Amino acid sequence: MTTNDTRIEVDPNLPTLRIIRDFDAPPDRVFRAWTDPDLVRRWLGPRETEMRIEQWDGRTGGGYRYAAWRDGEELARFFGSFHEVRPNERLVQTFTWEGAPDGVSLDTMVFEDLGDGRTRVTSTSVVESIEIRDMIVSSGMDKGVIEGYEKLDELLKAG
Repeated sequence: MTTNDTRIEVDPNLPTLRIIRDFDAPPDRVFRAWTDPDLVRRWLGPRETEMRIEQWDGRTGGGYRYAAWRDGEELARFFGSFHEVRPNERLVQTFTWEGAPDGVSLDTMVFEDLGDGRTRVTSTSVVESIEIRDMIVSSGMDKGVIEGYEKLDELLKAG
């Protein structure tokens, strides 16, 4: 397995955040890891946190709610709706941190088959303002994204 870099891109003129990452697994396996609650809880977020999923309906029109825990203490809660679930190709959802309910983002993940059993996931998030986007970027979210994707690499490698 190769080591894949996580690229986090911010357009200075738009309230968007783009994350691009290649995975050493075919699109069906990578997509499943994004939509199967048992798999999501195993890779989402930084290594020192545990994701506890309270609700997960990973289909178009469904929704989700989960909480991040560390050392027996709840750190944050998140929820959203799945607006489009197109298996192995595209996932569109809202994402809200309960601590900032007015800061909802619209996230689109595109799963691109690179051939040779590899997949590129491009995640684009749109928020209300550049100020909110900058707050997200400065929150340390990069650590959670990078470590989460490393955990996903391990999960995909294990089969």
